[in-house]
Amino acid sequence: MGKPTGFLEYTRALPKKRDPKERINDYRELYVYDTFGKEKVEEQAARCMNCGIPFCHNGCPLGNIIPEFNDAVYDKNWEEAYTILTSTNNFPEFTGRICPAPCEASCVLGINQPPVAIEEIEKNIIETAFRNGYVKPKAPTTRTDKKIAVVGSGPAGLAAAAQLNKAGHNVTVFERADEIGGLLRYGIPDFKLEKWVVERRVALMKEEGVVFKTNANVGVNISVEQLNNEFDAIILCGGSTVPRDLPIPGRELKGVYFAMEFLSQQNKRIGGKSVEVDHTGNPYIDGELWAKDKNVFVIGGGDTGSDCVGTSNRHGAKSVTQIELLSKPPEGKNENTPWPNWPMILRTSTSHEEGVERQWSILTKEFVGDAKGNLTGIKLVDIKWGAGKFEEIVGSERIIPCELALLAAGFLHPQPKGAIEQLGVELDERGNVKSKNYQTNVSKIFAAGDMRRGQSLVVWAISEGREAARAVDVYLMGESSLEAKDDSLISVLA
Repeated sequence: MGKPTGFLEYTRALPKKRDPKERINDYRELYVYDTFGKEKVEEQAARCMNCGIPFCHNGCPLGNIIPEFNDAVYDKNWEEAYTILTSTNNFPEFTGRICPAPCEASCVLGINQPPVAIEEIEKNIIETAFRNGYVKPKAPTTRTDKKIAVVGSGPAGLAAAAQLNKAGHNVTVFERADEIGGLLRYGIPDFKLEKWVVERRVALMKEEGVVFKTNANVGVNISVEQLNNEFDAIILCGGSTVPRDLPIPGRELKGVYFAMEFLSQQNKRIGGKSVEVDHTGNPYIDGELWAKDKNVFVIGGGDTGSDCVGTSNRHGAKSVTQIELLSKPPEGKNENTPWPNWPMILRTSTSHEEGVERQWSILTKEFVGDAKGNLTGIKLVDIKWGAGKFEEIVGSERIIPCELALLAAGFLHPQPKGAIEQLGVELDERGNVKSKNYQTNVSKIFAAGDMRRGQSLVVWAISEGREAARAVDVYLMGESSLEAKDDSLISVLA
């Protein structure tokens, strides 16, 4: 424990955010990092109490060894902190920016004080490591003769590829898009994760020997026969990509779109890419999607909906409203989800700070349009919940002007047609790839990430990729040099 009285002397602090009126004019990250130096981060690390039972370690899906890297930061031993952090987390630069930090929800200090700023410390560790040259390409000294195909280059696929390459196998990552990164590249807005962060990591993995192939859609322009013939094992990491639709009257109107269609177009614009409209994939899209001068309704109260809010404001929307079917969660502590559980409470994102009207217990009844098939309004009704069901409140139905409606109600499962169907892997009752210890019914085929567990967090995807890689290594070699999650603490402290 670096400083026994640290949690008494310092309170929680984070970098200053740029003014909302300034930041909605660009897509750069939100924080002013040069006002939050290493001394501030070391103070935050000093707040860690090094608990007898570190609930933060258990709260993190990766099992990050948080008290130990906090202690190293407090002692100004940033290289040791980097070594500890990366023993469990391949990509701290991602999780340090976009993770909701379940570790902080499990922090013991958080019982009666603001929790330790674990995510901010994590981000500073990895960025300090890059600046100081601690991060170097580490190609394996010896190679096996095994070849592994990773299908999908999101966080699960990248983590699986990094781990299997570390074990000495020959890894090729197939990505159907034109750039590597999956959701990191074409889902999460740049104001939360600038793409140079992804590109920096991909460049490092290339130096380490991982092969990346873009515009490679397995089951379409890359045959499953090719993968089966050329590779000793295949890991499916394609994500949960089928969005939950809202099949109500007016769904066909021009102006009603899935959130990811809207967000991915904007990411392409920022990346200097042409925005190609996929008429076959979604017959409702007939051009580029813009929120400028429109009344925007975001249907869904989660992170993807919040990203639509922030992007719409940057487009110059006339108004932005985010609606949620469920009741408004409590502000502050929730007795139904006590520590160390993830608290179901009202959360205000940086996008919400930039301007939005939020409404709860709202049911969308109909999309209203004009004679030309353009969306002009949205019919809503208030509801009240009881015994797990809701009923409409009589007399509350109304039509509100709306020219752009974005469906952000989550994702159902991976796309069953194409690679999954052709490879002959089984699906579970939810439509996800069915597996036992990450291995499917086809012995050489494994699955990880949202494709296997359903829609989840980036930190869970990284954990899934790491664990699947170990399962593949055992399958190919009979044993594995890659640590399982539960072994990580022992290996670092040994």
